[in-house]
Amino acid sequence: MRTMIHFVFLTLILGWAPQTTAKNAFDPGRSSFEIMCRQERSAYRIQSVFFLPGEQATIQVLSTVADRSYKASLVDGNLAATGANNWTWTVPREAGYHVITIGYGNSDDQIQLNVFVMEPFSSVKNGALNGFQIGNYPEKPLRNNPIYLPPRGFVPVTEKMMSLKVSPHFTLGQFICKQAGGFPKYLVLRSRLLFKLEYLLERVNSQGIQCESFFVMSGFRTPFYNKAIGNVKYSRHQWGGAADIFVDESPRDGYPDDLNKDGKINHWDAMVLYELVDGLSSKSEYKPYIGGLGRYRSAPHRGPFVHVDVRGFKARWGE
Repeated sequence: MRTMIHFVFLTLILGWAPQTTAKNAFDPGRSSFEIMCRQERSAYRIQSVFFLPGEQATIQVLSTVADRSYKASLVDGNLAATGANNWTWTVPREAGYHVITIGYGNSDDQIQLNVFVMEPFSSVKNGALNGFQIGNYPEKPLRNNPIYLPPRGFVPVTEKMMSLKVSPHFTLGQFICKQAGGFPKYLVLRSRLLFKLEYLLERVNSQGIQCESFFVMSGFRTPFYNKAIGNVKYSRHQWGGAADIFVDESPRDGYPDDLNKDGKINHWDAMVLYELVDGLSSKSEYKPYIGGLGRYRSAPHRGPFVHVDVRGFKARWGE
């Protein structure tokens, strides 16, 4: 059995994939041009970016296509052109959600940039934000690394926003903290995590594993919830840069799929996904997504899964 499983691992890593029909072809959701915002560049047709009230947003089109004149539009505000294919916008002083559309001519080849205006971290009082339990972030960053400082702010999420797409294949609701309580809820989410998940999703599909979106078992966790479930003090979930994921397509039942086709669902299925992700770490295009990668066996209340994050340095662990 292990010989067969290791063969699956090798074929995935070496690039083998069964042929897929056009009907099942995966659409990565990219435009023909890239934009730059908050020092993140991407061509995904749906992108999300996070600002504090009153900050200056700068958007730039990065394109080598000649004879294109790009335009950017905002329904509820005014963008100021600062040069060819460059715009700035002073973000409103109230938390909320806005959409900027960037495109050219009459083409449908566009990028939708979701701009989320966060509630500043300073609005948290006694461990709560408007009645929603946040808890307390560690007093000192781990090893004095600034990535472990408290987040800049929190995205307010209403019930209607749960189905809002934050990237081509992921919704805002997939990353909400699992703790009890009504709306609005609050979360922290990093654009780079979304880009990494989209990149991994494309790689998984290219290896013949059909998957429209990963099942995000755990996305953002408040320190309050993270402590309640007994997780580690410096879990990257608290900073919106981590996700526990698995493939849940056949059937879609909230439980991992049998990826190695051995008739069982266990840690070997998590290993398939783990090895695929780990095999990408040497590629130059993967450099922006370097981070933690962990694998977890089944437990009485859940199946096996893989943890990924964008901490900026390589970390590996597994059960």
